[in-house]
Amino acid sequence: MADERTYPQRPFLAVSAAIIRDGKVLIVRRARPPAYGIFTLPGGGVEAGETLHEAIIREVMEETALAIEPLGLAGYREAIVRDADGKVERHFVILPFAALLIAGEVVLNEELAEARWLVPSELAALRTTEGLAEIVQAAFAIAAAHT
Repeated sequence: MADERTYPQRPFLAVSAAIIRDGKVLIVRRARPPAYGIFTLPGGGVEAGETLHEAIIREVMEETALAIEPLGLAGYREAIVRDADGKVERHFVILPFAALLIAGEVVLNEELAEARWLVPSELAALRTTEGLAEIVQAAFAIAAAHT
């Protein structure tokens, strides 16, 4: 599916959330390209005029039906995908937040195939986005500082 994010003229800003509940983090598996089948954090693009907190609250609600409280940034990631000719096909700057679950039960939208609440050590057995374990570790440290 071609859109303005395919072969972009500039990087796109996205947010994600390491949602923590009872010592576990919510991990989701993408149901569509470009990250098809990969486990990651719920999230998506920031819309014009939207704050980062508004964006992550909206994206998590859209993807999982969960209400969250963002606590703080847990790092950053850059996702740059090049085609066979070396041209930039996708470029995202992703700001992952540590967040706490406020309310709800997971109800996935069409972008996600699966959701799991996992302890951080269980991430090693999954095919995840690059640096996910480090982001989750940072999110747990942020959450611990807020309790």
